[in-house]
Amino acid sequence: MIGGQRQLVTFGIGDGRIHEIFGILNPAASRVTVLGLGSMGSAIGRTFVERGYRTTVWNRTAGKSAPLVDVGATASATAAEAVAASPLVVVCLLDGAAVDEVLASVDDVVAGRVLVNLTSGSPAQARADERWVSEHGAEYIDGKIMGDPPYVGTPNFTVLLSGSRSAFDAHESALRVLGGVGYHGEDPGFAAVEFMAQVAMGYEMLIGFLHVLKLVRAEGGDVTEFAQRFAGSLAAYPPLLTGIAKAVASGEYPPDLGPLRVQAALMDDMIDHRESVGVETMRMRQVKELMDRRIADGHGEQGFSSLFELLAKEG
Repeated sequence: MIGGQRQLVTFGIGDGRIHEIFGILNPAASRVTVLGLGSMGSAIGRTFVERGYRTTVWNRTAGKSAPLVDVGATASATAAEAVAASPLVVVCLLDGAAVDEVLASVDDVVAGRVLVNLTSGSPAQARADERWVSEHGAEYIDGKIMGDPPYVGTPNFTVLLSGSRSAFDAHESALRVLGGVGYHGEDPGFAAVEFMAQVAMGYEMLIGFLHVLKLVRAEGGDVTEFAQRFAGSLAAYPPLLTGIAKAVASGEYPPDLGPLRVQAALMDDMIDHRESVGVETMRMRQVKELMDRRIADGHGEQGFSSLFELLAKEG
């Protein structure tokens, strides 16, 4: 007894065993269930086990549980049995249809638990799942994963989360075992919004980069050397991005890259250059069309950010 509190003293006991003993003393605090043992779900389950959580796992193909059982997890025969074992349930399945099927099989036992769904899906799907979970007396957090299975449990793995704030606060420490965590608010769809936006930005940037590499190679340039030079110029982009976002938020569009009437003339040169060396011009033509429309509407002195006003889907 030290300072009025009972101490647990161990000699030669690994971290996992210490947590196992702690789990006996405080059985609710360290229990977690993982539903779905694909490559990502297995990595998540293994990480919980290695960090000392009393981990219950379930997978439709039961054989996938064996490697986790070997390191200390408990396998359940049914999803309902697995859900009943823990206050925190992490779902990582193939798609929304698989989630719907599993939820239907656990509707009698999910009440009182926190369900964290890390399955890929849309904001609308997340909101529909939250409604189902709430109707069945549980709390819901939707999550989207940015990272690959080998990086689970490291700073190179990030989980975007949104949904019940009280559930997040109660289980934040457990969720941070998986890596970096970003909480995006109580709307369960916001994590998916953030994920879709982050991934879309990557694709938009990289397809543009491939077009430029095609242009450089068509002119006989060295694409690797160009990429190194361009990488060095990327430091200029963060302030430009935040400036454009502020302009969109305020609805006031300064000439960020110069007035549109000047930029439009440059776009003609860029389109002509691409055509002359046989490089696809669709993206440049789309930008030029938006600029021309904005100029025709009397906004030629505004900047590139003002094209935001034309991006609503027509019809």
